[in-house]
Amino acid sequence: MSTILLSLEKIYSMEKTILFLLATCGVLSAQTTVTKAFNDPIIGDMINGYTVNGTVDNSATGNGVTFNNTSLTQGMANNTTYQAPTATEISTFPGSNIKMVATGNTILYKSSASKLEITGVVTSDATLNFSADNGTFITYPAAYGHSESDNARGTFSSTTASGLFKGTITTTSDAYGTLLVGSKTYTNVIRIKSVQNFNLYQSTDITYLFPIGNITNTAYSYYDATHKFPILSSTNGNLSVPLLSINQTTSGAQVLSEVYLAAMETVKKDNFKIYPNPAQDFIEFKGNTGKYSTAHIYTSDGRLIKTVDITSGRIQVSELPEANYFIEVSGKEGKSEAVKFIKK
Repeated sequence: MSTILLSLEKIYSMEKTILFLLATCGVLSAQTTVTKAFNDPIIGDMINGYTVNGTVDNSATGNGVTFNNTSLTQGMANNTTYQAPTATEISTFPGSNIKMVATGNTILYKSSASKLEITGVVTSDATLNFSADNGTFITYPAAYGHSESDNARGTFSSTTASGLFKGTITTTSDAYGTLLVGSKTYTNVIRIKSVQNFNLYQSTDITYLFPIGNITNTAYSYYDATHKFPILSSTNGNLSVPLLSINQTTSGAQVLSEVYLAAMETVKKDNFKIYPNPAQDFIEFKGNTGKYSTAHIYTSDGRLIKTVDITSGRIQVSELPEANYFIEVSGKEGKSEAVKFIKK
Protein backbone atom coordinates (compact mmCIF):
# COMPACT_ATOMS: atom_id res chain seq x y z
CA MET A 1 0.00 0.00 0.00
CA SER A 2 2.83 2.45 0.76
CA THR A 3 4.20 2.01 -2.79
CA ILE A 4 0.77 2.80 -4.26
CA LEU A 5 0.45 5.92 -2.12
CA LEU A 6 3.88 7.19 -3.21
CA SER A 7 2.92 6.61 -6.82
CA LEU A 8 -0.36 8.51 -6.50
CA GLU A 9 1.21 11.44 -4.66
CA LYS A 10 3.83 11.79 -7.38
CA ILE A 11 1.16 11.64 -10.09
CA TYR A 12 -0.66 14.47 -8.33
CA SER A 13 2.45 16.68 -8.31
CA MET A 14 3.26 16.14 -12.00
CA GLU A 15 -0.31 16.40 -13.32
CA LYS A 16 -0.54 20.09 -14.16
CA THR A 17 2.64 20.16 -16.26
CA ILE A 18 1.84 17.00 -18.19
CA LEU A 19 -1.71 18.07 -18.99
CA PHE A 20 -0.52 21.38 -20.40
CA LEU A 21 2.21 19.73 -22.46
CA LEU A 22 -0.11 17.15 -23.95
CA ALA A 23 -2.24 20.01 -25.22
CA THR A 24 0.67 21.86 -26.74
CA CYS A 25 1.75 21.14 -30.18
CA GLY A 26 1.96 22.19 -31.03
CA VAL A 27 -0.68 20.83 -33.80
CA LEU A 28 -5.78 26.02 -38.51
CA SER A 29 -12.72 32.31 -49.52
CA ALA A 30 -12.60 28.28 -48.62
CA GLN A 31 -12.80 26.81 -45.17
CA THR A 32 -9.49 26.45 -43.38
CA THR A 33 -8.02 22.94 -43.23
CA VAL A 34 -5.16 21.84 -40.99
CA THR A 35 -2.64 20.15 -43.32
CA LYS A 36 0.67 18.33 -43.14
CA ALA A 37 2.30 20.69 -45.64
CA PHE A 38 1.39 23.92 -43.83
CA ASN A 39 0.80 23.12 -40.14
CA ASP A 40 3.06 20.21 -39.22
CA PRO A 41 5.98 21.41 -37.07
CA ILE A 42 9.52 21.04 -38.42
CA ILE A 43 12.90 21.22 -36.74
CA GLY A 44 13.88 24.88 -36.28
CA ASP A 45 10.35 26.23 -35.80
CA MET A 46 9.87 28.72 -32.96
CA ILE A 47 6.54 29.92 -31.54
CA ASN A 48 6.59 33.27 -29.77
CA GLY A 49 3.55 33.72 -27.58
CA TYR A 50 2.02 34.91 -24.34
CA THR A 51 -0.01 33.24 -21.66
CA VAL A 52 -3.38 34.93 -21.15
CA ASN A 53 -5.23 36.22 -18.14
CA GLY A 54 -8.86 35.17 -18.00
CA THR A 55 -10.85 32.09 -18.98
CA VAL A 56 -11.09 31.05 -22.65
CA ASP A 57 -14.71 30.68 -23.82
CA ASN A 58 -14.83 27.41 -25.78
CA SER A 59 -18.63 27.06 -25.61
CA ALA A 60 -19.45 27.80 -29.27
CA THR A 61 -19.91 24.75 -31.52
CA GLY A 62 -20.99 24.24 -35.11
CA ASN A 63 -20.40 26.08 -38.39
CA GLY A 64 -20.44 29.88 -38.74
CA VAL A 65 -20.03 30.62 -35.03
CA THR A 66 -18.22 33.44 -33.22
CA PHE A 67 -15.58 32.55 -30.63
CA ASN A 68 -15.75 35.61 -28.36
CA ASN A 69 -12.62 36.00 -26.25
CA THR A 70 -12.20 39.78 -26.26
CA SER A 71 -11.89 39.86 -22.47
CA LEU A 72 -8.60 37.93 -22.43
CA THR A 73 -5.56 40.04 -21.51
CA GLN A 74 -1.83 39.58 -22.00
CA GLY A 75 0.12 37.42 -19.54
CA MET A 76 3.78 36.41 -19.53
CA ALA A 77 5.95 35.57 -22.56
CA ASN A 78 5.81 31.87 -23.42
CA ASN A 79 8.11 30.66 -26.19
CA THR A 80 8.32 27.17 -27.73
CA THR A 81 10.94 25.62 -30.04
CA TYR A 82 11.02 22.46 -32.16
CA GLN A 83 14.33 20.56 -32.20
CA ALA A 84 15.87 17.29 -33.32
CA PRO A 85 15.82 14.58 -30.62
CA THR A 86 19.15 13.31 -29.35
CA ALA A 87 20.38 9.77 -29.98
CA THR A 88 19.54 8.87 -26.37
CA GLU A 89 16.01 10.26 -26.73
CA ILE A 90 15.46 8.27 -29.94
CA SER A 91 16.62 5.11 -28.17
CA THR A 92 14.37 5.77 -25.16
CA PHE A 93 11.35 6.87 -27.19
CA PRO A 94 11.52 4.77 -30.40
CA GLY A 95 10.31 6.44 -33.58
CA SER A 96 10.83 10.01 -32.35
CA ASN A 97 12.01 12.41 -35.05
CA ILE A 98 11.10 15.82 -33.61
CA LYS A 99 10.67 17.28 -30.14
CA MET A 100 8.93 20.32 -28.71
CA VAL A 101 10.71 22.19 -25.90
CA ALA A 102 8.80 24.68 -23.75
CA THR A 103 9.99 26.11 -20.44
CA GLY A 104 12.28 23.19 -19.68
CA ASN A 105 9.71 20.52 -20.60
CA THR A 106 9.75 18.33 -23.68
CA ILE A 107 7.27 16.40 -25.84
CA LEU A 108 8.68 13.94 -28.37
CA TYR A 109 6.78 13.13 -31.56
CA LYS A 110 6.85 10.78 -34.51
CA SER A 111 6.02 12.87 -37.58
CA SER A 112 4.99 10.79 -40.59
CA ALA A 113 3.42 11.44 -43.98
CA SER A 114 -0.11 11.54 -42.60
CA LYS A 115 -0.03 12.13 -38.84
CA LEU A 116 1.72 13.45 -35.75
CA GLU A 117 2.03 10.95 -32.87
CA ILE A 118 3.18 11.44 -29.28
CA THR A 119 6.09 9.17 -28.31
CA GLY A 120 7.07 10.73 -24.99
CA VAL A 121 6.45 13.48 -22.45
CA VAL A 122 9.35 14.57 -20.22
CA THR A 123 8.94 16.98 -17.30
CA SER A 124 11.00 17.80 -14.21
CA ASP A 125 8.59 15.63 -12.18
CA ALA A 126 8.04 12.58 -14.35
CA THR A 127 8.20 10.93 -17.77
CA LEU A 128 5.46 9.36 -19.88
CA ASN A 129 6.77 6.87 -22.43
CA PHE A 130 4.33 5.90 -25.23
CA SER A 131 6.58 3.17 -26.67
CA ALA A 132 3.94 0.46 -26.14
CA ASP A 133 1.42 2.34 -28.32
CA ASN A 134 1.99 5.86 -29.59
CA GLY A 135 -0.91 8.28 -29.21
CA THR A 136 -2.09 10.02 -32.39
CA PHE A 137 -2.16 13.76 -31.77
CA ILE A 138 -3.67 14.53 -35.21
CA THR A 139 -4.13 12.90 -38.60
CA TYR A 140 -3.90 15.17 -41.67
CA PRO A 141 -5.81 16.75 -43.27
CA ALA A 142 -8.28 17.93 -40.63
CA ALA A 143 -11.21 20.03 -41.87
CA TYR A 144 -14.42 21.00 -40.09
CA GLY A 145 -16.22 17.77 -39.11
CA HIS A 146 -12.98 15.79 -38.70
CA SER A 147 -13.15 13.06 -36.04
CA GLU A 148 -10.72 10.32 -34.95
CA SER A 149 -9.86 8.28 -31.86
CA ASP A 150 -6.66 6.37 -31.09
CA ASN A 151 -5.55 4.07 -28.28
CA ALA A 152 -2.38 4.89 -26.34
CA ARG A 153 -0.44 3.15 -23.59
CA GLY A 154 2.97 3.00 -22.00
CA THR A 155 4.83 3.65 -18.77
CA PHE A 156 5.21 6.56 -16.39
CA SER A 157 8.22 7.02 -14.12
CA SER A 158 9.63 9.45 -11.57
CA THR A 159 12.31 9.52 -8.89
CA THR A 160 9.99 7.86 -6.37
CA ALA A 161 7.45 5.81 -8.31
CA SER A 162 6.58 4.18 -11.62
CA GLY A 163 3.71 2.40 -13.29
CA LEU A 164 1.61 1.94 -16.41
CA PHE A 165 -0.96 4.05 -18.24
CA LYS A 166 -3.52 3.21 -20.88
CA GLY A 167 -6.29 5.17 -22.61
CA THR A 168 -7.43 7.09 -25.68
CA ILE A 169 -6.86 10.36 -27.51
CA THR A 170 -9.93 11.61 -29.40
CA THR A 171 -9.54 14.52 -31.84
CA THR A 172 -12.40 16.39 -33.52
CA SER A 173 -12.97 19.63 -35.38
CA ASP A 174 -16.26 20.65 -33.81
CA ALA A 175 -16.50 24.36 -34.67
CA TYR A 176 -15.73 26.88 -37.43
CA GLY A 177 -16.14 30.64 -37.63
CA THR A 178 -14.71 33.97 -36.43
CA LEU A 179 -12.30 34.30 -33.51
CA LEU A 180 -12.32 37.48 -31.42
CA VAL A 181 -9.33 37.55 -29.09
CA GLY A 182 -7.97 40.61 -27.32
CA SER A 183 -8.49 43.43 -29.80
CA LYS A 184 -8.02 41.27 -32.89
CA THR A 185 -10.49 39.56 -35.24
CA TYR A 186 -9.58 36.41 -37.20
CA THR A 187 -11.88 34.94 -39.84
CA ASN A 188 -12.16 31.41 -41.28
CA VAL A 189 -11.00 29.87 -38.02
CA ILE A 190 -11.21 26.12 -37.43
CA ARG A 191 -11.17 24.73 -33.90
CA ILE A 192 -9.48 21.41 -33.13
CA LYS A 193 -10.59 19.69 -29.93
CA SER A 194 -8.45 16.97 -28.34
CA VAL A 195 -9.63 14.83 -25.42
CA GLN A 196 -7.02 12.67 -23.67
CA ASN A 197 -8.26 10.03 -21.21
CA PHE A 198 -5.68 7.84 -19.45
CA ASN A 199 -6.09 5.36 -16.61
CA LEU A 200 -3.09 4.80 -14.33
CA TYR A 201 -1.99 1.39 -13.06
CA GLN A 202 0.65 -0.23 -10.88
CA SER A 203 3.63 -1.59 -12.84
CA THR A 204 2.63 -5.17 -11.92
CA ASP A 205 -0.89 -4.79 -13.34
CA ILE A 206 0.10 -5.77 -16.90
CA THR A 207 -3.49 -6.75 -17.74
CA TYR A 208 -4.76 -3.28 -16.77
CA LEU A 209 -7.44 -4.63 -14.44
CA PHE A 210 -7.25 -2.26 -11.46
CA PRO A 211 -6.79 1.44 -12.26
CA ILE A 212 -5.41 3.51 -9.36
CA GLY A 213 -6.19 6.89 -10.93
CA ASN A 214 -7.35 8.70 -14.05
CA ILE A 215 -6.18 11.74 -15.99
CA THR A 216 -8.48 13.48 -18.46
CA ASN A 217 -7.56 16.55 -20.46
CA THR A 218 -9.52 18.61 -23.00
CA ALA A 219 -7.55 20.93 -25.26
CA TYR A 220 -8.77 23.45 -27.84
CA SER A 221 -6.64 24.95 -30.65
CA TYR A 222 -7.82 27.72 -33.02
CA TYR A 223 -6.23 27.89 -36.49
CA ASP A 224 -6.74 30.15 -39.47
CA ALA A 225 -5.34 29.83 -43.01
CA THR A 226 -2.41 32.25 -42.56
CA HIS A 227 -0.78 31.11 -39.30
CA LYS A 228 1.08 27.82 -39.03
CA PHE A 229 0.44 27.42 -35.30
CA PRO A 230 -2.74 28.04 -33.28
CA ILE A 231 -3.67 31.67 -32.70
CA LEU A 232 -5.22 30.66 -29.39
CA SER A 233 -5.00 27.41 -27.46
CA SER A 234 -6.32 26.31 -24.10
CA THR A 235 -6.38 23.21 -21.93
CA ASN A 236 -8.44 22.01 -18.99
CA GLY A 237 -7.51 18.83 -17.14
CA ASN A 238 -8.67 16.76 -14.22
CA LEU A 239 -6.93 14.23 -12.02
CA SER A 240 -9.19 11.86 -10.08
CA VAL A 241 -7.72 9.48 -7.50
CA PRO A 242 -10.55 8.08 -5.32
CA LEU A 243 -8.15 6.25 -3.00
CA LEU A 244 -6.70 9.57 -1.85
CA SER A 245 -9.93 11.59 -2.30
CA ILE A 246 -8.19 13.69 -4.96
CA ASN A 247 -10.23 15.55 -7.56
CA GLN A 248 -7.90 18.21 -8.98
CA THR A 249 -8.58 20.50 -11.96
CA THR A 250 -5.99 22.62 -13.81
CA SER A 251 -6.17 24.95 -16.81
CA GLY A 252 -4.00 27.17 -18.98
CA ALA A 253 -4.04 29.12 -22.25
CA GLN A 254 -1.76 31.00 -24.62
CA VAL A 255 -1.87 33.15 -27.79
CA LEU A 256 0.55 34.07 -30.53
CA SER A 257 2.53 37.17 -29.60
CA GLU A 258 1.04 39.15 -32.50
CA VAL A 259 -2.31 39.35 -30.70
CA TYR A 260 -0.96 41.72 -28.06
CA LEU A 261 1.81 43.28 -30.10
CA ALA A 262 -1.00 44.77 -32.18
CA ALA A 263 -2.85 45.83 -29.05
CA MET A 264 0.23 47.58 -27.65
CA GLU A 265 0.65 49.53 -30.87
CA THR A 266 -2.85 50.95 -30.49
CA VAL A 267 -2.47 51.82 -26.81
CA LYS A 268 1.04 53.27 -26.79
CA LYS A 269 1.65 54.66 -30.26
CA ASP A 270 1.86 58.28 -29.01
CA ASN A 271 4.73 57.48 -26.61
CA PHE A 272 7.06 55.67 -28.98
CA LYS A 273 7.55 56.00 -32.73
CA ILE A 274 9.89 54.77 -35.44
CA TYR A 275 10.93 56.37 -38.72
CA PRO A 276 11.05 56.08 -41.64
CA ASN A 277 8.02 53.85 -41.98
CA PRO A 278 7.98 52.20 -44.51
CA ALA A 279 11.72 51.53 -44.08
CA GLN A 280 14.25 50.26 -46.58
CA ASP A 281 17.74 50.24 -45.01
CA PHE A 282 17.32 51.23 -41.35
CA ILE A 283 14.86 52.49 -38.75
CA GLU A 284 15.39 55.06 -36.00
CA PHE A 285 13.42 55.98 -32.87
CA LYS A 286 11.81 59.08 -31.43
CA GLY A 287 9.67 59.77 -28.40
CA ASN A 288 10.21 58.38 -24.91
CA THR A 289 13.06 55.99 -25.77
CA GLY A 290 15.53 56.51 -22.90
CA LYS A 291 14.27 53.57 -20.83
CA TYR A 292 14.71 51.04 -23.67
CA SER A 293 17.85 49.09 -24.55
CA THR A 294 16.77 46.05 -26.61
CA ALA A 295 14.56 45.57 -29.66
CA HIS A 296 12.90 42.37 -30.92
CA ILE A 297 11.59 42.20 -34.49
CA TYR A 298 8.72 39.80 -35.21
CA THR A 299 7.02 38.70 -38.40
CA SER A 300 3.30 39.42 -38.71
CA ASP A 301 2.50 35.93 -37.38
CA GLY A 302 4.59 36.47 -34.23
CA ARG A 303 7.85 34.71 -35.20
CA LEU A 304 10.98 36.32 -33.66
CA ILE A 305 13.59 36.93 -36.35
CA LYS A 306 15.99 39.52 -34.90
CA THR A 307 17.16 40.84 -31.51
CA VAL A 308 19.42 43.92 -31.35
CA ASP A 309 20.82 46.53 -28.95
CA ILE A 310 19.22 49.92 -29.64
CA THR A 311 21.44 52.22 -27.58
CA SER A 312 22.75 53.71 -30.83
CA GLY A 313 19.20 54.70 -31.79
CA ARG A 314 19.30 52.92 -35.15
CA ILE A 315 18.57 49.38 -36.41
CA GLN A 316 19.66 47.97 -39.76
CA VAL A 317 16.78 46.24 -41.59
CA SER A 318 18.12 46.07 -45.15
CA GLU A 319 18.43 42.26 -44.96
CA LEU A 320 14.75 41.71 -44.15
CA PRO A 321 12.38 40.60 -46.94
CA GLU A 322 9.65 43.05 -47.96
CA ALA A 323 6.77 42.49 -45.52
CA ASN A 324 4.94 43.83 -42.47
CA TYR A 325 6.69 43.46 -39.10
CA PHE A 326 6.35 44.35 -35.42
CA ILE A 327 9.22 45.84 -33.44
CA GLU A 328 9.01 45.47 -29.65
CA VAL A 329 11.40 47.45 -27.43
CA SER A 330 12.14 46.71 -23.78
CA GLY A 331 14.48 47.76 -20.96
CA LYS A 332 15.63 46.91 -17.45
CA GLU A 333 12.33 48.05 -15.92
CA GLY A 334 10.57 45.16 -17.68
CA LYS A 335 8.21 47.44 -19.62
CA SER A 336 7.81 47.10 -23.36
CA GLU A 337 6.17 48.86 -26.29
CA ALA A 338 5.53 47.66 -29.84
CA VAL A 339 4.97 49.34 -33.19
CA LYS A 340 4.14 47.92 -36.61
CA PHE A 341 6.43 48.83 -39.51
CA ILE A 342 6.71 48.02 -43.21
CA LYS A 343 9.92 46.90 -44.88
CA LYS A 344 9.93 47.92 -48.54
